[in-house]
Amino acid sequence: MSVFRTKSIEQSIRDTEEPGHQLKKSLGALDLIVFGVGVCIGAGIFVLTGQAAGANAGPAVALSFLIAGVVAGLSAICYAELASTVPVAGSAYTFSFATLGELVAFVIGWDLVLEFTVGSAALATSFSQYLGVVLQGTPFAIPEAIASVDTGVMNLPAGLLILGLTVVLMTGIKLSSRINQVVTAIKVAVVLLVIIVGLFFINVANWSPFIPPSEGTAPSEAGVLDVPLVETLFRLEPTVYGLGGVFAAAALVFFAFIGFDVIATTAEETRNPQRDLPIGILGSLAIVTVLYMAVSLIITGIRPYTDIDPADGAPLATAFTAVGVTWMGNVVAIGACIGLIVVAMILLLGQTRVGFAMSRDRLLPPALGAVHPKFGTPYRFTLLAGIVIAIIATFVPLSTLAELVNIGTLFAFMLVALGVIILRRTRPDLKRSFRVPFVPVLPIIAIALCFFLMLNLTGGTWLRFFAWMAIGIAVYFLYSRKRSIMVTGGPGYNAGMPEQQRRTDVGLGGAGIPPNDDDR
Repeated sequence: MSVFRTKSIEQSIRDTEEPGHQLKKSLGALDLIVFGVGVCIGAGIFVLTGQAAGANAGPAVALSFLIAGVVAGLSAICYAELASTVPVAGSAYTFSFATLGELVAFVIGWDLVLEFTVGSAALATSFSQYLGVVLQGTPFAIPEAIASVDTGVMNLPAGLLILGLTVVLMTGIKLSSRINQVVTAIKVAVVLLVIIVGLFFINVANWSPFIPPSEGTAPSEAGVLDVPLVETLFRLEPTVYGLGGVFAAAALVFFAFIGFDVIATTAEETRNPQRDLPIGILGSLAIVTVLYMAVSLIITGIRPYTDIDPADGAPLATAFTAVGVTWMGNVVAIGACIGLIVVAMILLLGQTRVGFAMSRDRLLPPALGAVHPKFGTPYRFTLLAGIVIAIIATFVPLSTLAELVNIGTLFAFMLVALGVIILRRTRPDLKRSFRVPFVPVLPIIAIALCFFLMLNLTGGTWLRFFAWMAIGIAVYFLYSRKRSIMVTGGPGYNAGMPEQQRRTDVGLGGAGIPPNDDDR
């Protein structure tokens, strides 16, 4: 009953072949790259570029994206090794189960569920805002009462979008991939058009000073819960801009780099995970980092950072409108509206795969992990998740929760990097088609940088994160611990293995095997 019992790599892979819990393998390297690019080109490039420039970093927001990209890149390398070594649905949850133990795995799975739930709901809300801009002044304009929770009763378009995406995901991963490929092509075309057209309207003077001098904020504007935790811990004066603003912006825009995390959740549906997962993860990350930096330089070159409203939900479109290029503002709004559909879909996809993996391990009700006999998708968990997220997107304003997604993501990345170090020591015999160089130095650097970015998130974000984690730990001890597959076993679980090896694989008193006196 040890909470640190681990599930062997071999058993995790065998579980993927269990009847009724087997996903269809239909994704290749191109599918994965497009998934990664598709989920990254969304709110980050259309919204966060302007918001982070106006509120935190000025033109140096390009450096913020570079910093966030480097941290994501180090984490991506660790993900690539574990995802290609353990090609099982669940991403960081599955990796943690094999290296750090069941309790840590549950906590990180609980964390990922929050990350993907809040993220997909927030992006559905952003879609609704852009849709309102596109339809404004037309016969199809959305009534204010159903367009936003802040100004009306509900956000109906956001809820309907999530329900529609739920149906798409239930009918098959390949259909989702094809839709993503088409929409991602549109988004990339819009981004490239932004860069090309924007080059003709850049005023180099807007980039000076590139890193604006640090400015203090009035106490009434920045309470303890509203400033980066690093300022509270080290009693630094609350500031915006300067180097502190650059790092605060990096922590904010890190939301834009969670695409490769979602790629890892599709490992079980990849035809050749050992080869394709590293290509998909690292390839998509490299592409979006370059695009983010380019777009951030365009928006701050077109418009002075002091004129960018941090509360503007469409800062990129507004920037072109401000210099008289109205048609380009409309193109950006339409492209963003279309693009956010796929971003929300991929985050919903990631959420369902993590929940599916936890259900298969019986840390969540096992009935939720059933796979549709025709479509080969975890349809029950997908339906449940879709309904819950649709309700959240329809009735809850999510403007304060974007940072909560970031802290959960960074926490998951830290555990993945730690998992690489542990698995190298405990299972040096495993075949690794991709290996992280300079272990343990590089994973330790990744852990330190992730933690530093977490410190640059607000105290309120940390408080909400700890509250969610406390709820998860309570669920684990009240429900999951005694129902885990590590205790109850299952058909074929560890079948054919010597008893001592089974004990080694699953920890003390493993799958249905009572502990002996030595175990006690």
